[in-house]
Amino acid sequence: MRTYWNENQGTFTGTVLDEPEFSHENHGEDYFRLPLRILRLSGAEDTLPVLVSRTQLEQTPIHAGDRLTVEGEIRSFNNRSGIGSRLVLTVFARHLVTAEGEDGNTVTLTGVLCKKPVYRHTPLGREICDLTLAVNRRYGRADYLPCIGWGAVARTCAGLEVGDAIRLEGRFQSRDYTKNLENQVIHRTAYEVSIMSMQRLAVPCFAGE
Repeated sequence: MRTYWNENQGTFTGTVLDEPEFSHENHGEDYFRLPLRILRLSGAEDTLPVLVSRTQLEQTPIHAGDRLTVEGEIRSFNNRSGIGSRLVLTVFARHLVTAEGEDGNTVTLTGVLCKKPVYRHTPLGREICDLTLAVNRRYGRADYLPCIGWGAVARTCAGLEVGDAIRLEGRFQSRDYTKNLENQVIHRTAYEVSIMSMQRLAVPCFAGE
């Protein structure tokens, strides 16, 4: 039976805010970062970091102000520089196409719960639950993705156990916050997957499988 243990798919349509900026080189390929702004139906907006290759940019030239659809996956890596967030999330682009129409932000993930869920209430009384999902890549690696559920979804998430395999659909979102650090206020941006629907899989799957 197929368990979808490495399912990590997203489609993101929005507006490119800045020119692509060189990020790094890997296995002979140059990669560039660009910010993609996506409007929500509520009027709020998310600005997502997108990683694209030089080859992709040569095939689909991208400039600030362009409308763009990105098909890809959410990647994570540990930031050991000591500056900024310890876990860095990006959209790793698999396919680029110039876009028309409305903004869009959809994500489908399947993986294993690798930390105990944290269930709580916001100051306004809303139910909320934080999850960390391990989603396998090929070649033995995995991405560790923070996810958040609200209301009835939060209550369902709270009943999960470490090692449970789940499949979820949602939105990859950004959230600005401030942090007091050594007598100064630091402005940072967190990224997480907001869960719209979720199901527990009958067949367990394990990170590194």
